[in-house]
Amino acid sequence: MHETRDPYTRSLSDLSPSQWVQEIKDLGETYGFFEPLGKNHTGTFIEKGDTLLVSLESLPAIQALSNEARPAGFDIAQANDWSCLSVVCNHDTWFRDKEVYAFFDQMTDDGFFEDFEKVIFYGAGPCGYAACAFSVAAPGAIVVALEPQATLDPRVTEWDDRFTHMRRTDFTDRYGYAPDMLEAAEAAYVVYDPASPLDAMHAALFERSGITRFRARHMSNGMQARLEQLDALEPLVTTAADGTLDDTVFSRLYRARRNHVGYCKRLFAAVEARGHPSMTEAVCAYIVNNFGGPRYRRKLNDLRKTRTVPKDEDA
Repeated sequence: MHETRDPYTRSLSDLSPSQWVQEIKDLGETYGFFEPLGKNHTGTFIEKGDTLLVSLESLPAIQALSNEARPAGFDIAQANDWSCLSVVCNHDTWFRDKEVYAFFDQMTDDGFFEDFEKVIFYGAGPCGYAACAFSVAAPGAIVVALEPQATLDPRVTEWDDRFTHMRRTDFTDRYGYAPDMLEAAEAAYVVYDPASPLDAMHAALFERSGITRFRARHMSNGMQARLEQLDALEPLVTTAADGTLDDTVFSRLYRARRNHVGYCKRLFAAVEARGHPSMTEAVCAYIVNNFGGPRYRRKLNDLRKTRTVPKDEDA
């Protein structure tokens, strides 16, 4: 018999990796199931509703980004009364592991995904790649992937020099090329930062029927955390699940960035680096007027002084 406490609200903070796995194992065995998947991965299922969120995440990111060290999938599922299958890696593996393949094979063979009215796959970065790749195990699923890689096969993406340590990993066998694995999905949504050239190049490889791409400028390198700070991650996944996510809805969610000081500071740094004085002054003034900050007040004064200094007539 299940405990009455909501499993998604248990704090998992201040635990070593091994302690964290033990806690998540206890949750799985109490509310669904837990399965170790080789040395580097675990699968935890929490049964709750008729919609299933399959969340692919990494333990270092979970422990770094969540105050309670809970998978983002738990928080999204809790907000919507969904079931959750959380597949977690202990470092960035892109889930290229035969034990993970076998796990999803078994879920398909057992008809596990067929027990749910709707299945959503979610992941970010390397986990976004995996969310796309393994969604093929549940035909008709909906996929939400933040700044995903399409593949790290150097014959396709030799231009991406960020993950050279993965170049000997096989991305050509089963569950390999992420855009191809989305062919069976009902819909897929890829969110990327066009100001990040490598992420934009990966996103371009997701040009397929049924895939919608959204541009989130200045949100790369930690997009999941930044969307969570904007309170936009959960509604992004929820609207994708209910079929209402489109350009208008995404724009509304993304507009919240204007009220987030971190985003505005990144925008300021970007326009300042490009050498646009009027735009730099405008962004700086917006930060000062809305968030304050001595550094930006000084910067704004300097920008205004520079603008008002008369040009040397002999110049």
